[in-house]
Amino acid sequence: MSKLKKLAGETVIYGLSTIVPRGLNFLLVAIHTRVFAPAEYGVITNLLGYVAFLNIIYMFGMETAYFRFVNQPGADAKKVFNQAQTIVLSISAVATLLLITFSTPLAAQLHIDQHPEFIVWLALIMLVDASVAIPFARLRKEKKPIRFAAAKMVNVAIILLLSYALFQLKIGYDTSIGIGYVFFINLIANSFYLFYLSKMLLEWRPAFDSVIFKQMLTYSYPIMLTGLAGMTNEMFSRITIGWWLPSGFYQGQTTDEALGVFGACYKFSVIMNLAIQAFRFAAEPFFFSNAADKNSPTLFAQVNHYFTVFCCILLLAIAINMDLFKFYIPKNYWDGLPIVPILLLAYLFIGCYYNFTVWFKVTDKTYFGTLITLGGALLTISLNFILIPIWGYWGSSLVTAIVFFLMAASCYLLGQRYYPIPYKIGHELTLISITMALIYLNSSLTIPNQFVATAFHTVEIIAFVGVIYLTERKDLETIRQ
Repeated sequence: MSKLKKLAGETVIYGLSTIVPRGLNFLLVAIHTRVFAPAEYGVITNLLGYVAFLNIIYMFGMETAYFRFVNQPGADAKKVFNQAQTIVLSISAVATLLLITFSTPLAAQLHIDQHPEFIVWLALIMLVDASVAIPFARLRKEKKPIRFAAAKMVNVAIILLLSYALFQLKIGYDTSIGIGYVFFINLIANSFYLFYLSKMLLEWRPAFDSVIFKQMLTYSYPIMLTGLAGMTNEMFSRITIGWWLPSGFYQGQTTDEALGVFGACYKFSVIMNLAIQAFRFAAEPFFFSNAADKNSPTLFAQVNHYFTVFCCILLLAIAINMDLFKFYIPKNYWDGLPIVPILLLAYLFIGCYYNFTVWFKVTDKTYFGTLITLGGALLTISLNFILIPIWGYWGSSLVTAIVFFLMAASCYLLGQRYYPIPYKIGHELTLISITMALIYLNSSLTIPNQFVATAFHTVEIIAFVGVIYLTERKDLETIRQ
């Protein structure tokens, strides 16, 4: 079995642990948008935006550091695990204590004065997630994707069952808690991980080796800063829509309602992100374990090429079938659907960027990642400040695509100087351009009958895949061998 086939197989299993559960979790969009008004959904979007940033601080880049140090020649796997887990738990415990202590003033600042318990629940969710992150990374290192997938699926099943019981059947539902149930349900479901990984957690022993500690922090803190900057690029718009969108910009909508519409429709673009995350779960240990191979540049180029091909197929399939989303969410959320294709494209670019980052991760030049993403974050803030008042959430979505493209381009160009990899950039950009052209050609067509429209789009997708197969057939035959 070739290395690419093995990577593809592990990606499929991680996909089951990411795409399938999140696909089921995606049902929550339909449930939440029917239970909560756009303004309430806007509060959820806003709070989860802050959580996304805090999660980066809680983890401090230690997942990637764990993979780097545990794969070094002669590394003591148990020692590296203990050290990484100690660092993560120390940082996350302090952060959680601070959030709980100051939950009341923080709730006032976030305009949820009556619900400081929301801050407490979110802090505990982040603590639980941080506690199990290194154990989950260890499962990936030990090539146990099925065990990894099982945990993720059970977690989502718990969320769905509790959500259905509370929001649909109204069992024990208290209107005074409202959107707080979203956070409380996640806290209960994520706590399941503590039981599932209890054996590994109980094996952990607090550790402090001054040499390894310093090396891991030196390696990880640029990754943490990179993560914060990257999260700014991805999540900043969901916070600043509430800051910079002029009052009355969207007729008949308050700013909070506009944020709710934007947040709900943003979820459809996350389908692409789920595929990227499934790929990353398999690819990160793959890249490190193959870095010493003399043929690794060619291998890494092949990985990015077929990754791009798959993402273009997914991009087309989702974007030309957006009419189906109207059966999924209430009509008062439909205005945000036109942003979906551009956000899907943005996620494709960030997926390519993650592939291109392999050069600075395997050469221990992670500070380049910090510089690139800090530059991206500054550009994100500046362009959102300019474009949100002019084009609303469409402008913000365009900023996301532009910034992710520039980050990927910068990383590629720097990588070719320090760690040359023969990527098929011209081929890949052509394929992306053709995909976007097909999407916007489709948007100009009006097919009143939904059944006919879906059938037509299905034929288009099959034809697109067929043409790609004919183009890539020779290389695919090589991979099968």
